[in-house]
Amino acid sequence: MPVLDREPSKDLAGAEDLAKLPLPALKDTLDTYLRCMRHLLTEEQFKRTQSAVTQFGAPGGVGELLQAKLTERRESTANWVYDYWLNDMYLNNRLALPVNSSPAMVFPQQNFRAPIDSLRFAAHLISGVLEYKTVLDARALPVEYARGQLAGTPLCMEQYYRLFTSYRLPGPERDTLVAQESSVMPEPEHIIVACKNQFFVLDVVINFRRLNERDLLTQLDKIVKMANGGEEPQPPIGLLTSDGRTEWAASRSVLMRESTNRDSLDMIERCLCLVCLDDASGPELSDSTRATLMLHGGGPAKSGGNRWYDKPMQFVVGADGCCGVVCEHSPFEGIVLVQCTEYLLKYMIGSPSKLVRAASVSELPAPRRLRWKCSPEIHKLLASSANTLQRLVRNLDMDVHKFYDYGKEFIKKQKMSPDAYIQVALQLAYYRCHGRPVSTYESASIRRFQEGRVDNIRSATPEALAFVQAMTDGKLSTSDKEKMDLLRRAITAQTKYTILAITGLAIDNHLLGLREIAHEMRLEKPEMFRDEGYLISNQFILSTSQVPTTVEMFCCYGPVVPNGYGACYNPQSDHIIFSVSSFHDSPLTSSAEFVKCLVQGLMQMRDLCNKCNLCSNPKAQRKHPTLQVETQTNTQTQQKPTDFTKNQQKLPEVLVTMSDQSRVEAPSQGETPALKKENES
Repeated sequence: MPVLDREPSKDLAGAEDLAKLPLPALKDTLDTYLRCMRHLLTEEQFKRTQSAVTQFGAPGGVGELLQAKLTERRESTANWVYDYWLNDMYLNNRLALPVNSSPAMVFPQQNFRAPIDSLRFAAHLISGVLEYKTVLDARALPVEYARGQLAGTPLCMEQYYRLFTSYRLPGPERDTLVAQESSVMPEPEHIIVACKNQFFVLDVVINFRRLNERDLLTQLDKIVKMANGGEEPQPPIGLLTSDGRTEWAASRSVLMRESTNRDSLDMIERCLCLVCLDDASGPELSDSTRATLMLHGGGPAKSGGNRWYDKPMQFVVGADGCCGVVCEHSPFEGIVLVQCTEYLLKYMIGSPSKLVRAASVSELPAPRRLRWKCSPEIHKLLASSANTLQRLVRNLDMDVHKFYDYGKEFIKKQKMSPDAYIQVALQLAYYRCHGRPVSTYESASIRRFQEGRVDNIRSATPEALAFVQAMTDGKLSTSDKEKMDLLRRAITAQTKYTILAITGLAIDNHLLGLREIAHEMRLEKPEMFRDEGYLISNQFILSTSQVPTTVEMFCCYGPVVPNGYGACYNPQSDHIIFSVSSFHDSPLTSSAEFVKCLVQGLMQMRDLCNKCNLCSNPKAQRKHPTLQVETQTNTQTQQKPTDFTKNQQKLPEVLVTMSDQSRVEAPSQGETPALKKENES
């Protein structure tokens, strides 16, 4: 049986005690693993996988030994999987942070009519950050409670307290997540402002007084003048942080040889956050363009060097109104990013700018420009990093699409979970594009438990496959009623797995723990973890996450494998925002084609629901006139994968605007899953 108990947490949530993360029963995990993989493998592959799993789980075998060791580990730690998961998901990953790891939240497009307007926005934003930091410092953030599935459980709040106090230090083989919780070192009282690839120290507390908004605007104005001044600019050192982690670790070691560079690195690594003042990027500011600019800054020729990717929070304020935040993902999940950014945007809506009334300190010391002493070796490293980033910029294929035909209210009327419904639609889109199912990752929050982060909802269920095959086989033999039954079964299966995941009983964390404890014990890697099926199971060609917001903004991130898609979605009452990413280098993928198939599938699913509802309930036509609305959709089915032509068409620009202030609501805790790794609904 799964191990479940309740033990006192060490002030992790600030609420009632949280349970420890359970350890699933070995047999349950192995059985579920085989069921998840059977339809994703060839018959021969599955036979080998089944044999390896049977051997692993045999009585008295290695599986039982590793399970016993995990049970001991669970007894002695607050969260038995946390360190394994953090290393596997982030710190061992050698890929560059931009696109590959760091997600971005894209704010509503701002209308800056003069250069000073962007600085006013930045000053107002910083003021909101300082207000939020005050709440965090007092550990006064209200405890959140789960909503959606299994509502009412208090959630661990520890991730919030890493927002402005952590830093990802690059290492040659593994990075380190540094938390500034020392009672010896003073709390940081400065932020770093990046402007024209230069870095400036902006003290937010001077003479024991926090700067007000007018002070902040004055200091930002000084920084812009200094960056535009006649002094020869410093090299764009920020480019080094956009490189692969091993490469950046080596470059940082070279930088550290000079005391000037050590001092500058120390100021950046200890700051609260970064504010990146970007130049205008060009005439086209579609949603897709703004998403790419948030993810990578447009490359070395634009604002790619105006970043420091190791900091958890980088607020971007573009002179052309392109604004958002880029987050280093290892300290916290997307819920934390959403809640923080919603707080800030609502603060800026609800708290009028205090620039007029505020009294300013008469003589503020000028912000300090950080200096770098660069040898020819460092200049060579910068050139290499610039080339690497430019390749990443050219490779990213991003398509942000706002689906207007319906939103989560329509789905709820079908008595279906909006998240499960959208997940099935994503399965349908992939199958229509590629003619096969693939391992799919959907993040599931396990914050119900001490130090809980996430586990994986394996959305590519056998039930989803049965539905998408019925929708795409081109035959008339399957009736609408049968298709509707298959859809409901797929959604039920998705919902059941979601509950399994959020209650700590899914398979991915458990398999990771078994694999890692075998490594710690210096055992030969069990055959099950060398098996081709296991490798395929962890190639998440479809990486998905629901990131709902109550303010009109959206989240985006890149794929996690070269031939994959990143699919982030934000369900609203009457529309859904999708951010779909892939890589141009892959001949197998096309974000525009995926979006096209996704829209087609969503329309077919709606039409199917409407037809079946009308057939089963004739009165629905009178009660719900919206069900009679007919739209022209292409419902032709495809039996073969699409033959892609890259960038065949450009989607029309969709501008996102801030919700009316009267419509701003408290952030929804129940539908606030995170980016690549979180879901609670």
